[in-house]
Amino acid sequence: MTESSGPALVVGLGNPGPEYERTRHNVGFLVADVLAERVGGRFAVHKKSGADLLQARLDGRQILIAKPRTYMNLSGRPVAALAKFFSVPVDQVIVVHDELDLPFGTIRLKQGGGEGGHNGLRSISQALTTKEYLRTRIGIGRPPGRQDPADYVLKPFAAPERKEVPVIVEQAADAVELLLKVGLETAQNSLH
Repeated sequence: MTESSGPALVVGLGNPGPEYERTRHNVGFLVADVLAERVGGRFAVHKKSGADLLQARLDGRQILIAKPRTYMNLSGRPVAALAKFFSVPVDQVIVVHDELDLPFGTIRLKQGGGEGGHNGLRSISQALTTKEYLRTRIGIGRPPGRQDPADYVLKPFAAPERKEVPVIVEQAADAVELLLKVGLETAQNSLH
């Protein structure tokens, strides 16, 4: 990603509804909420896309922060609709999501790659017809024992993890801001 002056779209992934609010799968929503708080904005329904959307400026650049109102496995349609509506190139789409393949609390940035069984990413890749969007991956670790990953991601964080979640969410929001300001390579070098 080169530095760009055009709009960027930051999408926090999660599932709508109070029963999912504190689950591992909703960590992307939590990051979107922190970013919204930082820019002092409020989400409003963007009817054309089916997402909650906040438009803001970061260092003079238009930033769109979104939370799809669909379930995770249907995230692609609202993301593609927003990218099209606001003419955001795919390399300026940043998807913030939970990642089973990273240890709890680890934050990594990347562009493209596989979906690792993540249905939200799979839906976005299909809708954008490419996997080359940016990702802010937030490690939630692997499920203990033989617990099904699909169950694990929909469970609330364990008590010891819960204490750390606010800090991790802030760090992930920092990573998104850094990515927006300096581009992928420089941000990766600072973070990893």
